Amino acid sequence: MTISGVSGRTSYIGTGILNLRSQLDTLTQQLASGKISTTYAGQGDGRSLAVGLRAQIAGLASYADTATNVNTRLDVMNLSLTRLTKINSEVKGAAVAAGNTLDNTGQTAGQKTASLDFLDSVDMLNAQSGDRYLFSGRATDTSPVTPADVIMNGNGAGVAGLKQVIADRLTADLGTVIPGQPATGRISSAVGVAPTAVTLTEQDTTPAPPLTANPFGIKLTAVATSLTNTGATVTQPVVLPTTIPPALPAAPAQRTMSVDLGTSVPQDGDTIKFTFKMPDGTSEDIVMTASATTPLAANSFLIGANNTATAASLNTELTKSIQNLANGPMAAASAIQAGNEFFGEPPQRIATAPLDTATTMVAGTKADTVFWYNGEADSATDPARGTAVARVDEAITVQYGARADEQALRVQLQAVAVFAAVSTKVTDFNASGKIAALSQRVAQNLAIIPGTQTIQDIQADVAGAQASIKATADRQVQTKTISQTMLDSIEGINNDEVATKILALQTALQASYQTTSDLYKMSLVKFL
Repeated sequence: MTISGVSGRTSYIGTGILNLRSQLDTLTQQLASGKISTTYAGQGDGRSLAVGLRAQIAGLASYADTATNVNTRLDVMNLSLTRLTKINSEVKGAAVAAGNTLDNTGQTAGQKTASLDFLDSVDMLNAQSGDRYLFSGRATDTSPVTPADVIMNGNGAGVAGLKQVIADRLTADLGTVIPGQPATGRISSAVGVAPTAVTLTEQDTTPAPPLTANPFGIKLTAVATSLTNTGATVTQPVVLPTTIPPALPAAPAQRTMSVDLGTSVPQDGDTIKFTFKMPDGTSEDIVMTASATTPLAANSFLIGANNTATAASLNTELTKSIQNLANGPMAAASAIQAGNEFFGEPPQRIATAPLDTATTMVAGTKADTVFWYNGEADSATDPARGTAVARVDEAITVQYGARADEQALRVQLQAVAVFAAVSTKVTDFNASGKIAALSQRVAQNLAIIPGTQTIQDIQADVAGAQASIKATADRQVQTKTISQTMLDSIEGINNDEVATKILALQTALQASYQTTSDLYKMSLVKFL
């Protein structure tokens, strides 16, 4: 008969021990890793759902990183916009309250404030987050605004900055100056063919045909009078079309308006109001008052023995008032208009020389004029916010782009720059009127105009983007928590349960080892 050895008789015990050891190793690995298995195969029926949940959680983490980056950019952008809003208040307040006292540089304290704020404004618009310029539209690697000193003074190689453009425009607006006399802004006053009439003449048009309106100097708008007893008559200026086709008869190369005092002398206190259009499109009035006493006050004329003498006095005094207007408020309006042209896209320059007789404008080039904005050009069909788009959720994007040449930003930068650029001589008789008119216009240009974009509107867009990001992030945190809980239920373990199983297996394994050991020690003698 065949006799089996001990190992043969106890092989089933060895197999059981190996099985227990394998279970112990698996449980020990689960306890160490906290996972039911290191492979999807070991996760059972829930493995497909686990794959989907892991992908969802990874996607949420990616969106969270995007939201963090975008929020950082928005925070930096908002800091710049907040500073620009403060600059608006500072310069507007300085323009209103700083007065007209000039220092040795020919500027007021308010203009000094504007100079510092202009430097700060350029820095704010050149703000960066990481290596990204925030106000360049899609041109994120390009500094959007030319350095402040270059904008003001040019680059020293024949490329004109704002100060040069303002000076050129003023020369063109003042017109030809008669030696020894102040400029009159391209208009003149004279006694007409009738000795009782005073005529203002505008020397502002090119030869016809075709006839085009000259953009420089003071423009005649209207004349009105309160003279009641003289039979006075007024002649309004003819409205000149922008262009008269060659087929039409040529219009006169000059425009006029006049007042005829009539047959009787004016009464003391009677007035004649002349209205003029300034280079920047604003209006200014000269109100001449009839006076029977001397010395004459400003903007008044002497009632003479007859209307011929009275008209002569009106002509003389009106010429003085026009000179004050041209070198005071018109000079300020000229600076504002020069700012409009310099900060345009492209900038505009006077086309011909000499400047005082020029009649046309031409687009500047980078070879002769500083271009203040270097980022992506603004476009009415392409909103600035759409130049930077970030996806913060599967179906949610936020737009947070900006361009430094957006209306609100350009208008403010332009107003501050012009206020800072203008200077005048302390000895200039018209300095006070020029600075007062400039301050008034700067304050008006910095005021909020209903229906136009403001910096607060841009801030509102930024705040809206941040609110959308926050709401999305809050929802994603909750979604991630739910998904992670479900994933843990599939992949995770109950530590207490596994520890209990390990203890039970260790006990069973120890008993198996003891039993096996006893079997291997058994002999026939012991058995008998």
